[in-house]
Amino acid sequence: MVFLYTSGWCLEQLARRQVPAMGALIYVGPGGGIVVSGLAATALVAVEASATTAWISFGVLAAVLTAAVWGVFAHRTPAPATAATGAAPAASPLAAGRGGGMALLAVAYGLAGIGYIITATFLPVIARQALPGSAWLDLFWPLFGLGVMAGAFLASRLRGPGDLRLRLAGCYVVQAIGVAASLVSPTLAGFAIGSLLLGLPFTAITFFAMQEVRRVRPLQATSFMGLLTAMYGLGQIAGPPPAARLVGRSSSAAAGFQWSLWIATGLLLLGAGMYGVLAKRYPS
Repeated sequence: MVFLYTSGWCLEQLARRQVPAMGALIYVGPGGGIVVSGLAATALVAVEASATTAWISFGVLAAVLTAAVWGVFAHRTPAPATAATGAAPAASPLAAGRGGGMALLAVAYGLAGIGYIITATFLPVIARQALPGSAWLDLFWPLFGLGVMAGAFLASRLRGPGDLRLRLAGCYVVQAIGVAASLVSPTLAGFAIGSLLLGLPFTAITFFAMQEVRRVRPLQATSFMGLLTAMYGLGQIAGPPPAARLVGRSSSAAAGFQWSLWIATGLLLLGAGMYGVLAKRYPS
C-alpha cells in the first residue's frame, strides 16, 4: 500500500510541476533502502542479534524516516492552468481497445512479479550451494540495490517520445539475462552480474508501467495503477508454490531450483513479447 500510494502521489506532483520524466528518480529511494537494509542486516548478523531485535530496529528506522518526510505531504502544487480548463485528455488507441489492451498490459506486468519472486526466493539458495562459506553471499542483496539505484537514475535520463512498452520489453529482457547469468555461470562473477542486472530495471519497470497507465488512462490513472500493482502482487503470491512443488518432484533440489529459475527467465521473456505485441497493435 505504501509503495503504491507513494508512487502515485509523487508521480502526480511531478506531473503538476510539468517534469514527469523526473519520476524515475523517486525509485532511487527503494534502491538505497535495499543497500542500507542489506548492510545493516549483515552487521546485525555479525553481532549475533536476534531476529526480533532486527525487526524492531528496522521498524524504528522506518518510523524515523517517515517522520522526516511527513511535512512534504502538506505542500501540494496546484494543477497547471491547462488542466483546469475542463478539456478531457484525448483517448489513446490502447484505451480504445475495449479493455483488451489494458488487460494484456496488466498480465504482462504481473509476469514480472512471478519472475522476480521466484528469483529472489531461490537464487540465494543456489548461491549458498555454489559458494559455501563465501563472505560475498551477504553482499549480493546490497549489490542488487545498487543496480536498482543505477537503473532508476538511468531511466530518469531517458528523453524523447520513446514507446514505453518497448522500454518495458527491454527491461524484462535485461532481467531475464540477469537470471540466466547466474544459471549459466554459478560463480562469484555470475551471481554478481546477475544481481546487478536483476536490479538494474527493477524499479524502472514500475516507473515505465505507471507512466504508461497515466498515458492510456489519464482520467482513471490511480485505479489502474492499483490494478497493475495488484497483478504484480498476485504474481508474487502465485510464483513460489508451483516452484516449490517443482523442487520437491525433481531428481534433486539443485535441479529443481535451476528449473524454477529457467521458468522465471521464460516468463520474463514472455512478458517482453507481450509488450511488443501491444506496441505493434496499439501504436503510441
